[in-house]
Amino acid sequence: MDPAVEVVEREMALLLRRAQGFSTRLANSLHPDLESPAYVLLVWLEDNGPARLTDVAHAFGVGKATLSRQLSQLEQLELVQREPDPHDGRAFRLALTGPASERVREIRAARRAQYRALLRTWPEEDVSTFGDLLGRMNALMEQVRPD
Repeated sequence: MDPAVEVVEREMALLLRRAQGFSTRLANSLHPDLESPAYVLLVWLEDNGPARLTDVAHAFGVGKATLSRQLSQLEQLELVQREPDPHDGRAFRLALTGPASERVREIRAARRAQYRALLRTWPEEDVSTFGDLLGRMNALMEQVRPD
């Protein structure tokens, strides 16, 4: 077995486990009943703007039924709203509510400050390289994910 790949697998598993805990804390700071995957969905909507359910499901590689359950919770918590799709009168788009959008931006700013503090001892070039490598890994994973 390739020792370098073993290190990547171990470190990715640890990073994902820690990131999950971090996301859970962030989700709870937005709303105590919010689950971590739903927080990630809110961040995606903040980055990408209103989107159809099928587009969001495709972006996350999940089925519409799975996503619909999360969206129901987000609508009940008044974090997401449905709006008519301007390109198709029969469809709707999902959008953050105004207060949710503001709160997500605040939480993300706090998260960036935490990352900045964690990485403060790293040379700027290392931080940049790390971001590039993570981006490359995400792009690879996007190519092989099941649709």
